[in-house]
Amino acid sequence: MIVTQARVAASPKPVTVDYPEHEDGQTTCCIVGAGAAGAMLALLLARQGVPVVLLEKHLDFERQFRGDSLHPSVMEVLDEIGLADRLLQLPHTKGERFSLQTENGINLQAKNGVFMVADFSHLKTKFPYITLLPQSEFLQFITSEAARYPNFQLIMEANVRELIEEGGAVRGVRYEAADGWHELRALLTVGADGRSSRVRQAAGITPVKTSPPMDVLWFRLPRDPGDPKGIGGRVGRGHILALLDRSDYWQVGYVIPKGSYNQLREAGLEALRRSIVSIAPVFANRVGALTDWKQIAFLSVESSHVPAWYRPRLLLIGDAAHVMTPLGGVGINYAIQDAVVAANVLAGPLKLGKVSIKDLALVQCQREWPTRIIQAGQNLLQKQILASGVFEPGKPFTPPFFLRLPVIRSVFPRFMGRVIGMGVIPVHVQGYACAPEKLLATICRISGRVRRYPLMTLSAGFSTAAFVLAVGALIRRTVSRRRS
Repeated sequence: MIVTQARVAASPKPVTVDYPEHEDGQTTCCIVGAGAAGAMLALLLARQGVPVVLLEKHLDFERQFRGDSLHPSVMEVLDEIGLADRLLQLPHTKGERFSLQTENGINLQAKNGVFMVADFSHLKTKFPYITLLPQSEFLQFITSEAARYPNFQLIMEANVRELIEEGGAVRGVRYEAADGWHELRALLTVGADGRSSRVRQAAGITPVKTSPPMDVLWFRLPRDPGDPKGIGGRVGRGHILALLDRSDYWQVGYVIPKGSYNQLREAGLEALRRSIVSIAPVFANRVGALTDWKQIAFLSVESSHVPAWYRPRLLLIGDAAHVMTPLGGVGINYAIQDAVVAANVLAGPLKLGKVSIKDLALVQCQREWPTRIIQAGQNLLQKQILASGVFEPGKPFTPPFFLRLPVIRSVFPRFMGRVIGMGVIPVHVQGYACAPEKLLATICRISGRVRRYPLMTLSAGFSTAAFVLAVGALIRRTVSRRRS
């Protein structure tokens, strides 16, 4: 068994509950997958004195092109537990706005051919920007913080293969490590092991999938000192480039039509380099850095959700419960919000030694419809982008009709900044909840005599209403500002 308890810079000693050491093969909460959702849930539960074992099948957190953007909603959560300022001491970059530029600029915005897609600078938060930080460093930071609590344990190279099921309930997991097979029994098992979740598969839970009309290639290109800072994109010649400032290099997302990857590979690297330069001539003297397909990571874009996030003594969160497309970079942030809600709801029952189906249903009730609303928005925008002819090389890109209306065009960046940056209903750790979050939690705590689907419908209605009211308030403020 390989146990990792990484160190962090000197910091105040945390206040902890006096717990005995873990018995071998037994804990209160077993979390499978040390990604953003799993690591954050482990930290939040450990802070509240819940014994937690976090299992990660890899040797380290180093994986290329994981989601690296932390949105204002996540930074607020970190601030609430006293970690935001320390996290920002790590090397990072910031993006206050996301702009999109075409090859001709005629159809988007009169000013310099640049269209502002999202503006985060207006958000009423201490962190009105996107924080770009390698996810490996973020996960190392979070698990190192959790390791300061004696009731937390991180086991690396623990490849979960099976669930332990007895009496119709999940009682833990069987995992394979370098030294053989192990059993870990737990009061609650949480599957946070990503879009290809082994836990979800072992539980017999099948996701409902859709296939968005695009895939993404991720790679790096050199960044010159005079390049603009932040995040942006280019569109034209049948492709889209997303550009993320990583200080000494650009992280580039090259968006292609669904299913065209093999054809692109057959055309060769030189064709790819020419295509990049045709969209962004500024990279003409830099695309030579791409010399091997091994430098390029292919992401098959998908969107999915599971009808039920739980079974007796089992919960799914993050990508294991819902896969988001890369549009807006919201995946990691919604996974962390799942973890925050799960910790808020389940820490008490876990400390009491009894987690009911109703407790698990409360987590899904508070998180399902905010997630589904964002997925529906992503699907709508993707269809609009496809209809605009963005993947037709000989056709000039024309934005959707509604974005060419002056009033909508002026409101849209602030609207997208609010939705991407904070989410439909922002979540907070206990003691910091906002009014909409409290009301949604109250709705979800309605008597257990109310069946799941009416409860979910009520939750959906409230989430949608809160979203519409927030958008209406944003439009009124923008129009008022323009008149004055």
